[in-house]
Amino acid sequence: MKSWDTERVAQAAGARILAAAPGDGGPQRVAIDSRDLAPGDLFIGLAGAREDGGRFATQALEAGAWGVLVRPPLAPGASGGAVLTTEDPLGALQSLATAWRLELDARVVAVTGSTGKTSTKDILAALLARERRTVASPRNYNTEIGLPLAILAAPAGTQVLVLELAMRGPGQIAALAAICRPEVGVIVNVGPAHLELLGSLEAIAAAKAELLAALADDGTAVVPAEEPLLDPYLPERLRVLRFGPGGDVHVVSSGSDGVTIEAEGELIELDVDFRSSHLLTDLCAAVAAARALGVALGGTYDVVFSGLRGERVELAGGVTIINDCYNANPMSMRAALEQLGSDTLAARRIAVLGDMLELGAANEERYHRELGELARDAGVLLLVTVGPRAELAGEAFRGGEHIHVEDAGEVASTLEPLLRRGDVVLVKGSRGMGLETVARALARVTS
Repeated sequence: MKSWDTERVAQAAGARILAAAPGDGGPQRVAIDSRDLAPGDLFIGLAGAREDGGRFATQALEAGAWGVLVRPPLAPGASGGAVLTTEDPLGALQSLATAWRLELDARVVAVTGSTGKTSTKDILAALLARERRTVASPRNYNTEIGLPLAILAAPAGTQVLVLELAMRGPGQIAALAAICRPEVGVIVNVGPAHLELLGSLEAIAAAKAELLAALADDGTAVVPAEEPLLDPYLPERLRVLRFGPGGDVHVVSSGSDGVTIEAEGELIELDVDFRSSHLLTDLCAAVAAARALGVALGGTYDVVFSGLRGERVELAGGVTIINDCYNANPMSMRAALEQLGSDTLAARRIAVLGDMLELGAANEERYHRELGELARDAGVLLLVTVGPRAELAGEAFRGGEHIHVEDAGEVASTLEPLLRRGDVVLVKGSRGMGLETVARALARVTS
């Protein structure tokens, strides 16, 4: 937005100008945390659960902000840059993002799903980057606050935006899609995440399908080939690309020499550094989305996956941690355990599994007991369960040794004396279980 003046920024945000910024230029970027502010930024003060971010407006201007956008009345003494006011700073942030998305005139791909949406986004960004100036959502910028920030961080000249959309309940994806206005919508899968809130897989499919309803008439829907729950939401006006076994885009072969994918009858040779089945499915979704944008594919791609999602951490003593604790639901747990089971170099497979939250009382016992069976089938020899729900997985395990602890803080001290060279340890659970601390703690005690 550096080319926009104060009036253009205010118009896009639907805000009132109390003071214009000196000079003709616009902000370098948008910040909502005064501690993350750099000179030249536009600070937007959002109302939080405990306090209104607008109270930091004066501090932001004193730190060299291009300007501030906050609720009135502004704190006394605010001066030195643009001062914009609105009764709804969050709505202004979202409106500003939509205006910038239209200014960029970039192609927009929106990705959602019960699991694997971040991996699919990461893969797609890597596939596109060679041919298009591509910007993808960073980290977990996939909510009503994060998504606009991801859009506003895209520089002028961006050709493709790859954006991740979160879903906690009905209407959220529709609201996010209204902000980013996607042309290609990718639904990676429909699974039992947020069952406690939505109640059924059919309701989850309906919430995901809000993305399809938001696509323009010339848009493309990328959906799993084996997901009938989405079929009622696929209008004839859309081009539909199905991925996975039996779909328009599917894996033909996968080996040490690369991956061969058939896409609408065309064979594509890709060299990527992963072979697990769930990531290859995500790769097919990404290939379908790339084709929807007219991007030719083939050759070697370096995919950088977001943190805490299958990240391999090598510890002292020859132990490997698979740090996959960003979140968990039955689908992602199954995929992670299958990946652990396919690790032929592991001397011993160990799994640290925490509670899967938000499944609801009617479902959580069944899914956690199935988790124990999946761990057994994956060849896990030591299962460490964390939390009361995960303990049910231990009861159903019957595949080796089981240890139960109450919280993440106990895992490292419990597990460290048992580790041996060549062990591969999967750490996974819902984010509320705090298992992201386990890899760091083990690194300290084994060094």
